[in-house]
Amino acid sequence: MDKLSNRLSSLPASETIAMSQRSRELREKGVDVIDLSLGEPDFSTPSHIKKAAQQAIEDNFTKYPPVPGIPELREAIARKLTDKNKLGYSANNVVVSTGGKQSLANVIYSLIDEGDEVIIPTPYWVSYPAMVQLAGGESVYVDAGIDQDFKITGNQLEAVITDKTKMVILNSPSNPTGSVYSFEELKDLADVLKKYPDVFIISDEIYEFIIYEGDHHSIAEFSEIKDRVILVNGMSKGFSMTGWRVGYIAGPEWIAKACARLQGQYTSGTNIISQKAAFAAITGSMDETKEMVKAFKKRRDLVLDMAGDIPGLKINKPQGAFYLFPDVSDVFGKSFNGNMIQNSADVSAYLLEEGHVATVSGSAFGNKNCIRLSYATSEDLLKKAMERIKDAFAKLK
Repeated sequence: MDKLSNRLSSLPASETIAMSQRSRELREKGVDVIDLSLGEPDFSTPSHIKKAAQQAIEDNFTKYPPVPGIPELREAIARKLTDKNKLGYSANNVVVSTGGKQSLANVIYSLIDEGDEVIIPTPYWVSYPAMVQLAGGESVYVDAGIDQDFKITGNQLEAVITDKTKMVILNSPSNPTGSVYSFEELKDLADVLKKYPDVFIISDEIYEFIIYEGDHHSIAEFSEIKDRVILVNGMSKGFSMTGWRVGYIAGPEWIAKACARLQGQYTSGTNIISQKAAFAAITGSMDETKEMVKAFKKRRDLVLDMAGDIPGLKINKPQGAFYLFPDVSDVFGKSFNGNMIQNSADVSAYLLEEGHVATVSGSAFGNKNCIRLSYATSEDLLKKAMERIKDAFAKLK
């Protein structure tokens, strides 16, 4: 008998994780699948970070940590945000959590009530709507297609703000598109938001360090709205620490206290060994991160070059993260062996079954015309994957 709660029964599964699982199943059957579905750097965690964790174990840092994070890490994060980002936070504004995902959830669950509206630009990261749903809120989507580099404008934002709007979620650099908002584009949004003092802004900046052209900017840079901005960031992407599970928020102190109170009831403090490692990441050398970003840029350029030679793909140039989000709608209505491609989910399924390349349907991110390719893998595998995609598309008639 199904006795799951209504809350869980109506919650969709993560399509990125589902596609990764499907590709693993095929590999277990002996199929040579190239997995471009998961957003995880293929580099090792930098050595000085691993050494810090090893030293923490030797020094017996194995007890319960403070719920909002160990003081030295919170202070280091605040210094980084003040010195590098020029945002002027203190440790009291910072809460460390078990990954950026929990950091996001803490903020959403602390602020959103039943019926509140949360504006989410489309394409979006898969878990934003699910978290809003769990909080009882209503997601309001603003479409930004490939022709506008997947970035919304101030006019688009203002058109959907209502008296029920409680929050806007921004993500730059973006998953799934790799798009990066410029200072001017963020100012356009901030000029709208300053007119609505009851609207909070989550700024998801988890890909801050993976940017190829220009500088990273945060909407928290605009003083008129800073007291309503909550930054979300973490160690996973910029330091290749996905399995260490350390994320953080920085925002108004009253929101930080609320998130710590919530976190204290369901996870308490983040793994203290991981926090010691995160301290080394925040305060140590960025040399290995910079080398990783150079490699990602080279891979991006390789994938862009090869994608440009594939009929049926419409592409833009991502400026950050490690994703390409091509529009594949040109192949809708085409068939292979009597099976018609009707949407991006069909394209992803076809590429997996026929081309043996795992991608993620854009429908997982709120865009039914695109698919997401992660180039967080070796150049050799990327070349093979793009050749397979080209061959698979050529078979569609």
